[in-house]
Amino acid sequence: MFAKGEAVVYPMHGAGIIEDLEEKNFDGINKNYFVLRLPLGNLTILLCQDTIQSSNLRHILPQDDIARIMKETAFLPVPTKPDNWNQRYKENMEKIKSGELGQTAAVFHELYHRETQKGLSGAEKKTLTTARKIVVSEIMLSFNLEKEAAEVMLENYMRKKSK
Repeated sequence: MFAKGEAVVYPMHGAGIIEDLEEKNFDGINKNYFVLRLPLGNLTILLCQDTIQSSNLRHILPQDDIARIMKETAFLPVPTKPDNWNQRYKENMEKIKSGELGQTAAVFHELYHRETQKGLSGAEKKTLTTARKIVVSEIMLSFNLEKEAAEVMLENYMRKKSK
């Protein structure tokens, strides 16, 4: 399923590389863990192999799929979601937790445009930052780009206007 050296996406955290597989003993029980290094934020996460299925961990998408998703997302209409930021926040967090790039990119798209039109609550600003980080990290690893170049690519997609 997953192996050392593979690039994967861990929902709510972003894309990273599986650096190693380690056996750890917790409470007298030995379990195998993937050591996942996330380049954005310089974060290392241990993921228990037993919970990989329920974690929505997935391989990063190929460049063509990312480009297609970003183009489709850029031309989505900005949703007129409820004015209640709390409801929008819950819906957006569910999309990000799905681990699907299309869902996370749609959250970024909506909040990116809402911020320029109406402004965002503090929680939504944090959600925008999280969605941006996740999308940028996958672009970085799939296209083998530095963070700044991946951010420029994302910004260029979001500036496109629907016809």
